[in-house]
Amino acid sequence: MTTPEAEQSQPPRPEERLEQAVRAAEQALIEYEIAVEGFRVEVENFSRLHERKLGPLYSRIEELDAQIAEARAARTGDPEDVRRAEEARALVQPIPGVEELLHGWMDGQGLFPEATAMLTDQTVRPPERVRPSEEARKLYRELARKAHPDLAQEEEERQRREEFISRVNAAYARGDTALLTELAEEWAAGPVPPERTPSPSAELYARLEWLSQRKELLTLVAQELENGAIAGMLRLAPDDPDGLLDEIAVRLHGDIEQRETQLAALLGQG
Repeated sequence: MTTPEAEQSQPPRPEERLEQAVRAAEQALIEYEIAVEGFRVEVENFSRLHERKLGPLYSRIEELDAQIAEARAARTGDPEDVRRAEEARALVQPIPGVEELLHGWMDGQGLFPEATAMLTDQTVRPPERVRPSEEARKLYRELARKAHPDLAQEEEERQRREEFISRVNAAYARGDTALLTELAEEWAAGPVPPERTPSPSAELYARLEWLSQRKELLTLVAQELENGAIAGMLRLAPDDPDGLLDEIAVRLHGDIEQRETQLAALLGQG
């Protein structure tokens, strides 16, 4: 007869070890996905701030480059100068959807008043801060760990979690701490998911394979984000990315002044 003490001292069966490995892999994948999604939101929001703050300055530089090329072509009449002027003007021609692309700074008629005010150093309402707060990040991580679809056994429960997590992701992308708090309360008051039951070995091996494939996909997403220009800017100033944008804006204003001076000289020569 086997005593309780002897049972406790026995090593776990292979099926139990496999199930423990699957659960550990699931938790590791969830944590990895949380990290990747958090970084994606950070990159996306910083990209939006970058475009709002610097987009009008880049647009002004392109417009001045076109005017400079046109003034030079008008003065020299050289076919090569004319070609360059046409190419420069083509870069600043309005394109469909430009308002959406520039996040409200510009439309087919040119710069909005807010953008013009920024370019002329007038007072302008700063771009909306969309970077999630630390509280929002904490709420998001907790909700993702509790409600992640990968923790579901039944398809119906998985679909419920996917719908809920999509709302969590949307709230986090907007940095909406109040909504995240409401979602946390909603999840806490919702149905208690059934306890996990031991799975057959074949199902566990299939689960491990799926988790491996999912990790490979997330790794590709993370690498794409890491290799992007916006991520590179974030690495330059991780503690003060807004300050980095301010520094770039100062340099761009200097570039604009130089081009305006060059354009004035060309028009004066004409």
